[in-house]
Amino acid sequence: MAKRGTILFVSNRRLISKEFLIDLYLKKGRSIKDIARVFGCSNHKVRYWMERYLIITRSISEAIYLKNNPDGDPFVFKNPVTLHEALLFGYGMGLYWGEGTKADKTSVRLGNTDPVLILKFVEFLVKCFGVALSDFKFGLQLFNDVSEQEALDFWVKSLKIKKSQFYKVVRTISGSIGTYRKKSRYGVLTVYYHNKKLRDLLVSFLPM
Repeated sequence: MAKRGTILFVSNRRLISKEFLIDLYLKKGRSIKDIARVFGCSNHKVRYWMERYLIITRSISEAIYLKNNPDGDPFVFKNPVTLHEALLFGYGMGLYWGEGTKADKTSVRLGNTDPVLILKFVEFLVKCFGVALSDFKFGLQLFNDVSEQEALDFWVKSLKIKKSQFYKVVRTISGSIGTYRKKSRYGVLTVYYHNKKLRDLLVSFLPM
């Protein structure tokens, strides 16, 4: 039996070492396809040895997440230390519990007409989880007789964000003038942060 690096040759059969698979697949997050390329073998052979070593493969959703985040999670939860941090965390979780869309399984999502409320939720994600402001996306729903440019300018200035972070504006047919109509002068703004792990973490913090 001859040994060459991390590949053992037994009767002309390639045996991929368990340590190497653990290092590449589990620790470094490489895909089966990448590992097969390193060894110059088929994906099937890599899967064969992983099954032999009882190394559990990632689900499709986990694989997609890892592909989109090759450097690891783009957020880090910071436990509240000061009173201000604790209050901000409480405000943020309260807003997500009451206004957030928990049915969205892949993103953190919250919509409202109040810029103060939206700004507080964004601050919560930025300061408590280290989310970059540039990574947010925004959706805007407007009545069809409201100026799109005026509304966009309002939200960009209020939140200190860029117009490039907005999806295409959605128009709604105007109804009768009422309280909600007045509150919606600049439309309903929805905050999106597309990260399944952060969404799941927020949901886990909610009272069951």
